Amino acid sequence: MAEIIQKDGTWTFDGDAVRIVPGRDKGVALLRQNLGEVVVPLRALAGISFEPGRKAGRLRLRLREGADPLLQVTGGRLPEGSDPYRLTVEPDRTGVAEYFVDAVRNALLLDQVDPGACDAYILPGPAVPISVGAGDGSVAFDGDRIALEWNWTTEEAKSSGGPREFRVADLRAVEWAPSKGLENGWLRFTLAGAGQAAAPKYDPYTVELFGFKKDPLMALVAAAVAVRLPHPAARPAAPAEEAVAVLAAPAASTAEDHDTLLRRLRELGELHRSGILTADEFTAAKQAVLRRF
Repeated sequence: MAEIIQKDGTWTFDGDAVRIVPGRDKGVALLRQNLGEVVVPLRALAGISFEPGRKAGRLRLRLREGADPLLQVTGGRLPEGSDPYRLTVEPDRTGVAEYFVDAVRNALLLDQVDPGACDAYILPGPAVPISVGAGDGSVAFDGDRIALEWNWTTEEAKSSGGPREFRVADLRAVEWAPSKGLENGWLRFTLAGAGQAAAPKYDPYTVELFGFKKDPLMALVAAAVAVRLPHPAARPAAPAEEAVAVLAAPAASTAEDHDTLLRRLRELGELHRSGILTADEFTAAKQAVLRRF
């Protein structure tokens, strides 16, 4: 077990997943407060790093591309403070942060986790129901239906049609973009069969964002919807014959599982003898293997 507790939040690693709990400090971003606790399975990770600094360091998780719907819809455009996979580390906790990094890296090495892109989401996305008001409207999503309502800032061409309600099954895509410079952001829903969308200011299926504090919360709505849509990298459905073959294939036997674990033990021993793994690293990795028997 590895754990680091900071004002910014608490990260815990039990060998199988990193559990992230945002801090209660007033400086913690609204997105992280509203997202709440996040559990990141080891198989969703591509890496971890610690960046020391003079005033504070940063612990960062790097997820596999396509593993998390929130990262998928935001595309690296979240404000730094809203990133749930970043933890500010005080200077006197540098050693703890480095130990945490070593624990996660050793587990990734031991489990031979593929750091490549995913064709299916591994994380479940934000909890529903979820409701957010920002920009020229508000959005409510219950896991099936999406409702849009407008406020006094909405252009009449958009608000004259009244509130909008539709189902996830009616959607082709959902898109979130932050405001940038003089350009406003948006949360856009594209319905199946729809033509070219109007500008966010006039589109009755788009909430226009003005660059205020609550704008990133709309990314949570986008992620909650996106996880219920087909994954962008999903492979085409297999033919019926292949599906039947997969279902009929026998499960891997316990003996085969044990053989795999024994082979990993031998590999760890070789890495230790060659000096690649220290005695402590070898012991920790060996114990993790033995726990899986």
